[in-house]
Amino acid sequence: MTPDKLVQIATENNEPEWFVQKRRMALDVMDELPLPEIQRFDFHNWQMTPDVSQKIRTSLQPNQNFVLTDIFDAINEYPELLQKYYMQKVIKPDENKFTAYHTAFMNQGIFLYVPKNTVIEDPIEINLEQNSQAPFISHILIVAEENTQFSFIQKMTTTGDQSAIANCIVEIVAQANSNIKYAAVDELGENVTSYLSRRAYVGQNAYVDWSIGMMNSGNTIADFDTDLYGEGSHSEIKVVDITSGRQQQGINTRVTNYGKHSIGHINQRGVIMDRSRLIFNGIGHIINGASGSNAEQQNRVLMMSSKAHGDANPILLIDENDVIAGHAASVGQVDQKQLYYLMSRGIDKKTAQRLVIRGFLGDVLVSIPSKQIREQLIQTIERKLENGQQVSENSK
Repeated sequence: MTPDKLVQIATENNEPEWFVQKRRMALDVMDELPLPEIQRFDFHNWQMTPDVSQKIRTSLQPNQNFVLTDIFDAINEYPELLQKYYMQKVIKPDENKFTAYHTAFMNQGIFLYVPKNTVIEDPIEINLEQNSQAPFISHILIVAEENTQFSFIQKMTTTGDQSAIANCIVEIVAQANSNIKYAAVDELGENVTSYLSRRAYVGQNAYVDWSIGMMNSGNTIADFDTDLYGEGSHSEIKVVDITSGRQQQGINTRVTNYGKHSIGHINQRGVIMDRSRLIFNGIGHIINGASGSNAEQQNRVLMMSSKAHGDANPILLIDENDVIAGHAASVGQVDQKQLYYLMSRGIDKKTAQRLVIRGFLGDVLVSIPSKQIREQLIQTIERKLENGQQVSENSK
């Protein structure tokens, strides 16, 4: 699509001039930018940047205590907030080719703004459904002002079985003393190739808890980043991933400690079946000056097939002396003694395998603060494991 055509479509959709120009700038630089880097994972031949002209509106219930609205409505109704935060403070349009593409062609999104001193008791739940007939370029912008507390639950699914792409970004701005629990279950379809980026800016004594279930059936690359800028800022990142068939998934999960006494923990668990491939890169970076900080991580992959391929790569970049940092990583096959024990009690092999996997994932699942998302994720895991076992059986 030419820049002039992009501007024409955006203008016809009544987008303000500043937003139209942001789109155009991103399109102008997109071809010059590099792809995001996923170590030990090659996706350079994936087709991820088709033209997009369709806009998808999201219907949401208004609330008197906070703002929850379609992002295109927010652009016109809350222009000062959008100009201040949208692709500004957390993720920049020109970071890589996919962020520029996202900025140029974003066609769906949600804006959540929680004012100072607001505590939301009930979780905010969002279900996003992609129609595989069109690209899905979704943006969620969450701004939590000082002394706020809430939980946000997101689910993504696909209808239809046509080949499509998804490019989904979540930006969280957590101001001082805010407390945010973000949980997601991703179930994009088998023929959907996706780029998922979730990132948080965490202020002084703020806390962001990520619980992410990667249950997509198609090829996926992902960036999960948390920038701990404030003194005493804290983030816990938990990722569960299951791959099957011939899926390929590469995931960067990164925490950067900028503030003194900041804490960033990564805990990732993956199960790979059949001929699939999964790469976990856990990246902890403590910046010079972030004294008293803590950066620890675990990255573990369980192989259920000798034909599967998995990597768990811990990366620690430490530029400060007075810190705590550590990592653990493992890639291995299922414990045959555990299987034998279960089967000797009359449990069939498929059920025994699923029980072993549940035990392997249990360390992450029990640490997810939302009981609702835990139960939902467990159901999704069971379904995907059953489907994966069926695929493995049919491929023999």
